[in-house]
Amino acid sequence: MVQWDSRLDGRPTLEAVAARAGVGRGTVSRVINGSSQVSEKAREAVLRAIEDLGYVPNRAARSLVTRRTDSIALVVSESEVRVFAEPFFAGVVRGISAAIAETTMQLWLAMTSSSTHRREVERHLTSQHVDGVLLLSLHGDDPLPRILEESGLPMVLGGRPTGFTPSSYVDVDNRAGARLAVDHLVARGRRRIATITGSQDMQVGVERLEGYHDGLGEAGLAGAEDLVAHGDFSEESGLIAMRALLSRRTDIDAVFTASDPMAFGAMRAIKDAGYRVPDDVAVVGFDGSPMARHTDPPLSTVNQPVEAFGREMTRLLLARIGGEPIAQPAVILAPDLIVRDSS
Repeated sequence: MVQWDSRLDGRPTLEAVAARAGVGRGTVSRVINGSSQVSEKAREAVLRAIEDLGYVPNRAARSLVTRRTDSIALVVSESEVRVFAEPFFAGVVRGISAAIAETTMQLWLAMTSSSTHRREVERHLTSQHVDGVLLLSLHGDDPLPRILEESGLPMVLGGRPTGFTPSSYVDVDNRAGARLAVDHLVARGRRRIATITGSQDMQVGVERLEGYHDGLGEAGLAGAEDLVAHGDFSEESGLIAMRALLSRRTDIDAVFTASDPMAFGAMRAIKDAGYRVPDDVAVVGFDGSPMARHTDPPLSTVNQPVEAFGREMTRLLLARIGGEPIAQPAVILAPDLIVRDSS
């Protein structure tokens, strides 16, 4: 890893930070570069010294020497409305921001819901502009991961895409999480369990539907086609899908939705139809969003560790940028079930 300091008049140097922290110059450089190959004790000492001395690396000089930009991109293939409204994205960004705060890196966010925005972002994703890319919420057979891998730009995906296995990605065990929800509903005595799926052009949507079928199969319950309605993870799609389910079947006694926002919409539809939650229809969502605690009744949900999701994505990307060996390039996080009054 390249070492540098700042020798402008009156500004503390890298050597001064090293002396204050009681470590070598190389250790200070590795901490500033975001390397993981530093002990936690040494890292804390260096960070304290940097704060005490007010040390600021000369980014322009460093970029010329290292050919690095000190920037990483987070590209989300969704609209601004979805990104800022849905709790999953907020949690992931918090995790990414927390991990980046420990480095000198800067984060820029791009949302690519239209082809025009997409082309602009693709032109910007080069080593002249960013050191690496985090990709989130990919749909269908998106070519961007392949393009980036072929370019050699370090990249980590949030969620495994359909039809392509990238070099590094972080995901939640979505199939197991859906199975947790169905097992819980079965244990509560529910037998006519419907589901509202997520987008089926996304692996996350496919796997949560598979987990639903796994749970029904294990319980010896038939999975009827008219118990499945499709959504896109949004609250509005949950409302519409639940209305469709209730119009087809009046005997539904539970529903598992592939996201918490869809569960919020489903609960509205259930109440609008004159049914009670959970007396008539039990509801379980998937996300573990903070808003789930405040619905009426509070929503049972499969909790996914979204901040850990963001931190792990960032950790993998920083390691790839630094050329460090990665023992586990694919990280699968375990979900857990939070049971509340909706089920």
